[in-house]
Amino acid sequence: MAIRDLIPWKSQGQDIAPRQEERVDHPVMSLHRDINRLFDDMFRGFSMPSLPSIGRSLGLPRVELSENDKEIRVTAELPGMEEKDIEISLDNHQLVIRGEKKSETSDEERGYSERSYGRFERRIGLPSQIDEDKVEAAFRNGVLTVTVPRTAEAAHGRKTIPINAG
Repeated sequence: MAIRDLIPWKSQGQDIAPRQEERVDHPVMSLHRDINRLFDDMFRGFSMPSLPSIGRSLGLPRVELSENDKEIRVTAELPGMEEKDIEISLDNHQLVIRGEKKSETSDEERGYSERSYGRFERRIGLPSQIDEDKVEAAFRNGVLTVTVPRTAEAAHGRKTIPINAG
């Protein structure tokens, strides 16, 4: 039996393992059943694995990291934002991406007004061998791409370590 068969969510296309309503009068078994029900109810509605819906509901942008020997590339999805709404900085070997969006709509004829405000901050740890003076950022179609070049010694500082058997 595979481990994924033991996980109560996303098994054979089901969102949650079905509840087994058993009549058990023993207090410990009753407590066990109640705790299982609590966890089932807590995870119901979340899309597993890694709970990506939680980050989106908190207003955090989706971020993707990739790297090679020459650079680290950070891509953030920021739909509906403009370049002026975004701030990027380096702070103690962390790439900091901040954004703030304000929107206000008013229709006095209908007696309607709407205001919305959202703010986020993402911090991404970086290695110490980066060239801070050559960091570049581009923003196009709601996607921010930050390229952080590595220093020359970082590119040559990688070493493969053999594994000894036995």
